[in-house]
Amino acid sequence: MRPRSSAEVVDGTDNVKHLHIHGHVQGVGYRWSMVREAGRLGLRGWVRNRRDGSVEALVVGSAAAVEAIAAWAGRGPAGAVVTRVEVLPADASQAAEAEGLPGFEQQPTA
Repeated sequence: MRPRSSAEVVDGTDNVKHLHIHGHVQGVGYRWSMVREAGRLGLRGWVRNRRDGSVEALVVGSAAAVEAIAAWAGRGPAGAVVTRVEVLPADASQAAEAEGLPGFEQQPTA
C-alpha cells in the first residue's frame, strides 16, 4: 500500500479526490443525482458541469464512501452514458478547500 500524500487526506481519516466524468453526462440529472448519492454516503464536496460537456466533483469522506461514489460515477443516473471517470488525487488547494465543506452541493458551471 502506498502512503497517501497530505493533499489526499484532510484530517487523518477523510480522503479527498477530484473526479472528472466524461460522456453524455449533462442534461440528464447527473449533478442532482450525485448530490443525492453523496448525501446517502455521508460525503462532503461539490459537483459541477464543465463547459466542455463533462462533469467534475470534489469528494471528501471515508475511503469506502469515496470508492463507492467513484463507482457510482461510472454508471450515473438513468439517461447518462458515462465513457470515462478519472479519479485524481486532490491538489493542495482542493484539500484546503475540502476542510471547510459542510455538505455536498451543486456548484455553477466552470
